[in-house]
Amino acid sequence: MFFRVLGAVSRCPLHVARSLVCSVMKPLVVFVLGGPGAGKGTQCELIVQKYGYTHLSAGDLLRDERKRPGSQYGELIESYITDGKIVPVEITISLLQRAMEQIMAANAEKNKFLIDGFPRNEDNLQGWDRTMDGKADVSFVLFFDCDNETCISRCLERGKSSGRSDDNRESLEKRIQTYLQSTRPIIALYEQKGKARKVDASKSVDQVFSKVQEIFDREG
Repeated sequence: MFFRVLGAVSRCPLHVARSLVCSVMKPLVVFVLGGPGAGKGTQCELIVQKYGYTHLSAGDLLRDERKRPGSQYGELIESYITDGKIVPVEITISLLQRAMEQIMAANAEKNKFLIDGFPRNEDNLQGWDRTMDGKADVSFVLFFDCDNETCISRCLERGKSSGRSDDNRESLEKRIQTYLQSTRPIIALYEQKGKARKVDASKSVDQVFSKVQEIFDREG
């Protein structure tokens, strides 16, 4: 059955292929959370290399959409990101869902995703549950814990070459306050459910990834 569907997928238009793939298998998701500068992106790259996940950064998808010519969301996304605020959930989820569907339509075996920087608040979580219920399975939350000053220092260093408009101290302090007020309670909720895996992100890249490997080897 599965291989018959794959054959059908290869002969279908993209929107039909997406529907066929998603009817056979759901995306398997690990949410990756932590403050700005906690090293989420770096660690996700290493996880992708070793465990075959696809890395989707909610922030990168929003920034790409902001730059896309003719985007109906571009100016709105720009204003939210610059102010350190959280973009409306409908926009973020639509971009995440589109990305997952495109990847799975191109390769049905690529159904494991790291979603980096989401859900960032209660509204994000409710929006995900409302939109993706029955359409994706969340394995656990990978939580990179790092003190605020280390996060700020890392982002300021990154800002020297990143070109990101939000890699400055004023925006970073706003983003950290947003993270503490809005995202930490979401992490705490997953901790209560036994679905959070915490890593000390203040250490070196190699030391952090060593702990990450322990988690993924254990979780399977």
